[in-house]
Amino acid sequence: MRELPSIDPELINDLQTRGMRLVDPRAGHESRRGGAGPSDHKAVNFGDTTVMVPVHTAPAFDSPYLVEAPDADGRARITREGSEVARIRFPNRPRFYDLITADGIPYNKIAVLHSRDVLATTILQTCIRYESRKKTCQFCSIGQSLAAGRTVAHKTPAQLAEVAKAAVELDGVKHMVMTTGTPAGKDRGAAVLAESARAVKAVVDLPIQVQCEPPEDDIWHQRMKDAGADALGMHLEAVTAEVRDRIMPGKASVPLTKYFSSFEAAVKVFGRGQVSTYILAGLGDTREAILDMSTRLVALGVYPFVVPFVPISGTPLESHPAPKSEFMASILAPLAQIVIDGGLKASDIKAGCGKCGACSALSTYEKLRIPA
Repeated sequence: MRELPSIDPELINDLQTRGMRLVDPRAGHESRRGGAGPSDHKAVNFGDTTVMVPVHTAPAFDSPYLVEAPDADGRARITREGSEVARIRFPNRPRFYDLITADGIPYNKIAVLHSRDVLATTILQTCIRYESRKKTCQFCSIGQSLAAGRTVAHKTPAQLAEVAKAAVELDGVKHMVMTTGTPAGKDRGAAVLAESARAVKAVVDLPIQVQCEPPEDDIWHQRMKDAGADALGMHLEAVTAEVRDRIMPGKASVPLTKYFSSFEAAVKVFGRGQVSTYILAGLGDTREAILDMSTRLVALGVYPFVVPFVPISGTPLESHPAPKSEFMASILAPLAQIVIDGGLKASDIKAGCGKCGACSALSTYEKLRIPA
């Protein structure tokens, strides 16, 4: 008997591409603006499934989905053209958000809650790509939350350890994502990730995924693993040379050949399924290109986490259309079978975006075992 999810993946696709409008924007814990990861989104619970849905994007402002104010039991209806399509709950505001570090920084400027039980931080909130209009990734908003004063430029290992320990003890956080803007230097952020992971693991037993561009020297994979990282993300975002050059000219200077040699080296260190990559569908890559690349990645033991591109306000691509939900379904349904046939699945990942799965319907398709 196949395992049934608590939400239809087609509805996830539609919500994540169209977004949703809130009758009461204050409902639930605060949404995210700017920064890395699911920016301009809000977490919603559909039974046991947590999904990140855009609420501050251009498509969301015109979304056919309307979320009513929660009732006395904390449940809210999602309607479309007056008809109920689902009932949801918003995750509670994390208790660790109300604390301040020993050096006087609010905890939620050091790390934030993603989904319902994932602690996430961008260690370096600056990036050599972002600082140049000719090099910046056109979708990236890493500098926005820093400019708005919602975070700090560099989170120290001591700060991260303090916040991680509290997030586990107060809010039951299950795993952690550490990403970083790319600094100057051949390690491409691996050094700061290693020292941060080591500090967190010294105070709390929390699975950690680290995320960076491929380090020049593959020895950094082992160094990050030895420091306490359980999983690694190296994100392609786009899969064809034309789209990479157009959308992320600075990052595209690291060729696909380097990504693949680094993927191969990393899988030897972290194991099959513990290395992943983030692919944004809707930037211009075709369905066939994404599935071909994903097949190649799975063969190496790399989990291809494909998510719909969400245009973020204030970025060069803020007016770029989100992909259609039908386009996402045409990728994610067969991709789920490719992943399963390759012996990989989201639930086996120790930590990180693929394990969380809230930014994509991919893990829900995996549970459905939908054939290609």
